[in-house]
Amino acid sequence: MMKKFNFISIFCLVAFAGCQSKAPIFSGDKAFNYLIKQCDFGPRNPGSAGHMKALEYYLSTFRSLADTVFSQPFKDTMPRTGAEVSMNNVIARFNIDSPKQIIISAHWDTRPWAENSSSVMRKNSPIIGANDGASGVAVILELANILHKNPPPFGINLVLFDAEDYGVPGDNWTYCIGSQYFANNLPIPYPEYSINIDMVADRQPEFFIERISYQQNASLVLELWELSENLGLKAFKKQAKHAVFDDHVPLYEIAGIPAVNIIDFDFPNDRVNYHHTHNDIVQNCSPEGMRQVGTLLVNHIYNYDNK
Repeated sequence: MMKKFNFISIFCLVAFAGCQSKAPIFSGDKAFNYLIKQCDFGPRNPGSAGHMKALEYYLSTFRSLADTVFSQPFKDTMPRTGAEVSMNNVIARFNIDSPKQIIISAHWDTRPWAENSSSVMRKNSPIIGANDGASGVAVILELANILHKNPPPFGINLVLFDAEDYGVPGDNWTYCIGSQYFANNLPIPYPEYSINIDMVADRQPEFFIERISYQQNASLVLELWELSENLGLKAFKKQAKHAVFDDHVPLYEIAGIPAVNIIDFDFPNDRVNYHHTHNDIVQNCSPEGMRQVGTLLVNHIYNYDNK
């Protein structure tokens, strides 16, 4: 009986070792520090002082980590003010010579005005955008540190889109101006697919399958959500919920890049809404959703079978 127990124990240990993830550990706490740092700049709506400071910060941070870093400047007219504003997408590339290239993206701008506010005076003032803006970027900045220390098995293009969030409600194509410009003027080799992340620092994280993502790239959606299940990432729910017009849509509609979106649109839940309000602040965010999204991404990258 003892011999049988030892044999089974050894077999289980070998099997367990063979299933161990090759992926580095993703720290939600480190990502959260990046979220706080961005919010310290204030609102990052196009044309603001915070917007310029954040751009300099992203470029400086990426230059110490990536193989190649550059911005993609463009101009657009603000819908409410009519003012022409200078904007920039930011691109940080890793393993640029690999035949396989993908995009991992987020938007870095914040909403120039609040949709809902208890104060009439504050309704037209920009929001901090801790969750809607800083959270996706924070995950990407921490991912850049991991990619720097652990060169990826294929090409990773980290892209920060500008001008995602200044559109007019009800007119989808007035949003996602940065990703529209990127898709029309692709500055990198054509990628196999794209993963966009947005609003991932909710204190009650739940990542349902976004419906447009499933229409655009069902196989990648299923791969990611099955991987999340295998990793025990409880915030991921293998069920479709919202259809959200986000930066993944122009990538597919304009450039034909099969893009998906990881987003927690109910912020913090389906009864209370902080989205596009002055309650989108650091205090209403948490590292946990960022940890789970980051963990999924590093496992997707480093457990890739490159044979």
